[in-house]
Parts: sequence; structure tokens; C-alpha cells
Amino acid sequence: MHASYWMILIAAVLPYITVGGAKSSKAYDNTSPRIYLAALQGWRARADWAHRNHFEAFPAFAAAVIVAQLKAAPQNRIDVLASLFIAIRIAYTAAYLGNAASLRSTLWIAGFACTAALFVV
Repeated sequence: MHASYWMILIAAVLPYITVGGAKSSKAYDNTSPRIYLAALQGWRARADWAHRNHFEAFPAFAAAVIVAQLKAAPQNRIDVLASLFIAIRIAYTAAYLGNAASLRSTLWIAGFACTAALFVV
């Protein structure tokens, strides 16, 4: 299986990793998780927001990989761009958790550029 397909799987799992941090408190209430998440502050709130953003970024990324595959783009380029997207999203998550807003925005743009590049590769 191509590396880019594994990157789709990793991108699908990233939201669940970040929300795990948001829900890691002993105060977590699974009977009303949305109320609990809405009241979070600090790094746990940012983990929830990163979780949401991962879900927002996923469809375009997955579609871009599939479109690149259907266009028979060079496999190495697809794999590199998909892997770069994942590396950027991991760095994005770290910047989000660390409250580095400007860096986070720059990384978001870089990740989006990878997605766009996959569509036109």
C-alpha cells in the first residue's frame, strides 16, 4: 500500500488523539461531553479546538490524495506531499497546544498548501 494511503489513515486518527487530551481530566463527564468541552480552558480547550480543526482539514486532504492517485500523478510526489501534510499537522497540533497562535496559523497555511498541491500535482 502506498505511503499516502497510510497518511489518510493517520489524518483520520489525529482528531481522536487531540480530543483525548481535552477529555483527560478526572472531571470529564461522558453523560454530557459537549457541555464539558465547551467549559474547558487552557491547553485542554485548545486540544478540543485542534480536534475540531483536524476534522475540518481531513475531507479536503483525503480527497486530494485520491484525486492525485486518479490522475496518475507521480507516486513519489503524492507520498511526499501527504507525509509532509501529516508532519505539518502534528506540528500544528503542538503549536495549538502550546498557544503559539502565529506559528499555528503559518502551519495551517502550509498544510493547506500541501492539500492544494496534491490537487494539481
